[in-house]
Amino acid sequence: MSNQPDRRMWELKQRAEDAGTLELYIYGDVEGDSQNFWTGEVIRSETSAKALRDALAEYPDAKEIAIYINSAGGSVTEGTAIYNQLKRHSAHKTVYVDGFACSIASVIAMAGDTVIMPRNTMMMIHNMSMGIYGNAAELRKAADDLDAINEAGMAAYLQKAGDKLDAGKLKEMYDAETWLTAAQCMELGLADQYADKDADMSQAADIMQKANLALEQRIRVQKSLAAQLRQLTAAPETPPAPPTQKKPEQKNRIMSLFG
Repeated sequence: MSNQPDRRMWELKQRAEDAGTLELYIYGDVEGDSQNFWTGEVIRSETSAKALRDALAEYPDAKEIAIYINSAGGSVTEGTAIYNQLKRHSAHKTVYVDGFACSIASVIAMAGDTVIMPRNTMMMIHNMSMGIYGNAAELRKAADDLDAINEAGMAAYLQKAGDKLDAGKLKEMYDAETWLTAAQCMELGLADQYADKDADMSQAADIMQKANLALEQRIRVQKSLAAQLRQLTAAPETPPAPPTQKKPEQKNRIMSLFG
């Protein structure tokens, strides 16, 4: 029996009454594979893009995918790949926000042809973050990479929203770390209809806590990055000039002979 920790946070299965419909549950953080520091053993994550790819391959004839989301987010790279896999799949995708769709989980939600939200659910969008250390060139590259990552995420929202949301407004929402109610998502074109019943929010506190912890970590990373950039790009201070030493008076050559 494997001693690997159980990291299953979603499930993909055929709907019992309809073999052509798949049900995908994303309940938890989106994560890629990791490696055991001591043994080097690869720990396979069941919330990775690769895991989804392998699972979808088992059901090549799926006509409908129902995606249920209650997640604080997770890995940007994994979530972006999941979004793209779902987006290009030929099946009709219906997304149900069962609680919160935060950060990269809200990007995944944009893969839905139809996005359904109970009135008591929310999405959260913000600027993406990463942890890094290095020299000035590496830090500048990291900042440029984050800009590109943010633009990629924005493209998903804008494609879904159509003419209800423009890039300028979305950038303001990114910078403000914006929480959106179901009604606001409907108004902005990020959701298509309300669910008939409110969602079970019994896990809401846990999801909110994870989202807030991620926000605090992102703020710490941004402050650290900014401080390192300021330190590396600041003009070096000019050291004070050494005090001028008064030269001793030179005696007259003749006097020096005698004295």
